[in-house]
Amino acid sequence: MHSDSLDSVATCKDIRTDLLSCILTDTGQVLMRIVSALIGMLLIGSVLADTDTEIENPVAESTVAMIDSNVVYGHKDGLAMTMDVYRPLESANGAALLWVVSGGWRSSWSPPERSLPLFTPFLDAGYTVFRVRHGSSPRYGIPDAYSDVTRAVRFVRSHAGEFGVDPERLAAMGNSAGGHLALLLGTRGTNGMTSGGPMEQTSSRVAAVIALVPPTDLTVAVWESPDSLPGYRRFPALDLPMELAAEFSPLEHVTPDDAPSLIIIGGADELVPAFHGQQIAVAFEQENVPHELIVFSDAGHNLGDWERVQKESIRWLNTHLAVTADPSSLQ
Repeated sequence: MHSDSLDSVATCKDIRTDLLSCILTDTGQVLMRIVSALIGMLLIGSVLADTDTEIENPVAESTVAMIDSNVVYGHKDGLAMTMDVYRPLESANGAALLWVVSGGWRSSWSPPERSLPLFTPFLDAGYTVFRVRHGSSPRYGIPDAYSDVTRAVRFVRSHAGEFGVDPERLAAMGNSAGGHLALLLGTRGTNGMTSGGPMEQTSSRVAAVIALVPPTDLTVAVWESPDSLPGYRRFPALDLPMELAAEFSPLEHVTPDDAPSLIIIGGADELVPAFHGQQIAVAFEQENVPHELIVFSDAGHNLGDWERVQKESIRWLNTHLAVTADPSSLQ
């Protein structure tokens, strides 16, 4: 360590020393980088847990994205359904990732800047990110949540030119309940209805799915199931009739035209046991759907290694959302 750094450390022990002058030293800068990295990991964990906790000092301006917050993609019961849009400041590749905000089929609002630690690698890779909120349990159930995220896909597709994305290069991603809804988009998406308005006639299909620790078979999770775990009583959305549990289980809808799907699960997950990911991987294999199952053998429901999750996810997107159009032509 340089002698001037040692002097600065000693000086910092004086409580009357100007704090800024300490931070500007080499030692201070190293400490600040460490603290910044730790805060980033904590924020990712908080975002993925879908808590209501807000950071005390949200980032005023992103250096990696232009953020449009609370973009309205529909209305129901007099309420606006909203998403946040993160556009890369540089090298946008024309593809889009719809991140489904959902924990226990509850979708809460938080400052969009708070999600930047999670989304920055995707933005750096050129992906435009849509952070989608749906109607929350207990007021709205799983069928409502699926209807909402389906509308979100149709909205992004129908406004693709405005967002600068290719309507055929949309992917869905989510964690836990969000992963469940992403898989429903990948297995139940349609080319659009033959009746209704322009939005209903727009395709709800996605070109790729990334599902993190997703429940795939709700028939073993809903409250009336004899296999339902005691912890599931915390989730009112699972107070669902068995026939609807089957209808909204991705495992029940696997067909050869499904979106290529990456499933990442924790081998020690006690909330959503590993068999959920394993069973749908078998179903995808039987139907010749491009897929990959990655098991973090010692991980629980929070997976833990988010840097690896991000890298694997970007690899999957790069493979299945390959450039098919000039992004500049979509502006």
